[in-house]
Amino acid sequence: MPLRYIGIDVHTSSCTIAVMGPTGKRLRHWQVETERRVLVEAIRSVPGPRHICFEEGTLSDWVYELLEPVAEELQVIQPPRTRGVKSDTHDAWVAANTMRLQPDDVTRVFKSPGTFTALRKAVRTHGLIQRDMVRAKNRIHACYRARGVQGLSSSIYDPLQRNEWLKKLPRPQRRMTELLCSELDGLVETCHQATLWMREEAQRVPAVALISTAPGISAIRASQVVATVVSPHRFRTSRQFWAYCGLAIVTRSSSDWTREQERWVRTNLHQTRGLNRNHQPVLKNVFKGAAKTISNTRMAAHPLHQSYQRLLASGTKPNLAQLTIARRIAAAVLAMWKNKETYDPTKQAQAA
Repeated sequence: MPLRYIGIDVHTSSCTIAVMGPTGKRLRHWQVETERRVLVEAIRSVPGPRHICFEEGTLSDWVYELLEPVAEELQVIQPPRTRGVKSDTHDAWVAANTMRLQPDDVTRVFKSPGTFTALRKAVRTHGLIQRDMVRAKNRIHACYRARGVQGLSSSIYDPLQRNEWLKKLPRPQRRMTELLCSELDGLVETCHQATLWMREEAQRVPAVALISTAPGISAIRASQVVATVVSPHRFRTSRQFWAYCGLAIVTRSSSDWTREQERWVRTNLHQTRGLNRNHQPVLKNVFKGAAKTISNTRMAAHPLHQSYQRLLASGTKPNLAQLTIARRIAAAVLAMWKNKETYDPTKQAQAA
């Protein structure tokens, strides 16, 4: 039975399914309702080994769990940026052809349903509530700044001290700020509950306790690493992990070779363009925060802090020195997780 490459354009109310043969021949396409039984029966009606592809979206996790038992291979891709024709049928055919050709320029999304599900949801909930807290604090801060109040500090968010600050605002602005403060109080309590849930789920995952032994990696940061990466074996080398974390340096070059005295020599035209932008922001914040913790004077006895001081003494800028430390912590975390070993500071001393 020949292979069948199936592309699906998933929406809330309907799904467009396109079936393509091994040679790229378009066999059929049709629309079905976005309902569990209907979608599974539609895929099962396609004979032969089924290789399915669809775009990342709100329903992608649910569709992946739904179709994994009936598919020979299943891939989720980032929606490509296209111009011109845009329709559900066109997107379904593009997904089917992407599954058939496997182009290198397509970003594939890692999916692992059923692995650390509770921890991943707890970490995501904690992150969402934290961002809401930051937004609420920014709005409160803006209310005071809009009225020219000087000397603002974190006490404007404290329930025990905010009344003195509220008196400096006119009545309409004061009422608005009071409501925003009430919102912040509710978010603080909700964030506390989310943190407790995340810590509770983290205790059930041995990898979290393992990774939290690394320097600068607390239980919360370890939970974020495990919930985001899921499996360390996704990355063959630490360089691949650095790129995923946004710690890889991007360079650009042109005319790399030149002719001198009848031989080819490499020209020095490489230009750095900063760090890669296509990364996982949660991991970048984790390892940047860990590097900042290491650079603190309270960890002066740690080998990584001593390496940080040596970098500064050699003329390295502080931000680049912290980048180096962040990359070393990320490489250590990946190796610890793969080998199931706790952190050994003597290895960092040997590397230094």
